[in-house]
Amino acid sequence: MSHFPEFEVIPAVDVQDGEVVQLVAGERGTGKRYGDPVAAAERWIEAGASTLHLVDLDGAFEGERVNADAIEAVVDAVEAAAASGGDRVGLQLGGGIRTAEGARDLLETGLDRVILGTAAVETPEIVAEIDGTHPDSVVVSLDAKDGEVVVSGWTEGTGLDPAAAAARYEELGAGAILFTNVDVEGQLEGIDREAVESVVDAVDIPVVASGGVASVEDVVALKRAGAAAVVVGTALYEGRFTLREAQAAADEV
Repeated sequence: MSHFPEFEVIPAVDVQDGEVVQLVAGERGTGKRYGDPVAAAERWIEAGASTLHLVDLDGAFEGERVNADAIEAVVDAVEAAAASGGDRVGLQLGGGIRTAEGARDLLETGLDRVILGTAAVETPEIVAEIDGTHPDSVVVSLDAKDGEVVVSGWTEGTGLDPAAAAARYEELGAGAILFTNVDVEGQLEGIDREAVESVVDAVDIPVVASGGVASVEDVVALKRAGAAAVVVGTALYEGRFTLREAQAAADEV
């Protein structure tokens, strides 16, 4: 599956305790709840999403997959929507994936891409291991806070520069980089374009930007910064703009 041949606006379906939530600045317990993950996924598919971004938030914090049933239900719903004549949307999942074996199992169940954060930082060779059997399926998630990569649910600094880290994972076989600026995550205060540009400039693989998108203008600015796609959560759930509006504005750039 090729990565984002055209710029995409990707809705986030972040799951905690079996429900969709959106955290503020990556802080546990700050989330606003938005109901059933399957209903959210179906809503975004109907709204024209080409890809869905699934996150097991409990998994990200606990280091193991907690919301597997809810995620599986979303995968089933996506397959059902495609079977009834619609386009099949791409699925990428992050949160609690810590081993190559666990990642492969997920890719066998119908996910297109797995997102590795903490595991990729702690065990970089895992990226090459998964890429060996499932080429281009690994998205390495680099979360930056105050200009350094953080792990373990954004609680631990690594001292790594995001652009340098991105280049290293590209060499190891990452198919794409998911770059999240935690400083602006979930706050609807706008994006940090320069931080995104520095990561884009460091690699040839697609960079998916995430964090802080508050307006259609932010989406357009991220496309101009060179991002291949942008993940949007809070702004879509809060109705700041629609998926179609954002995609249409980006398509005009």
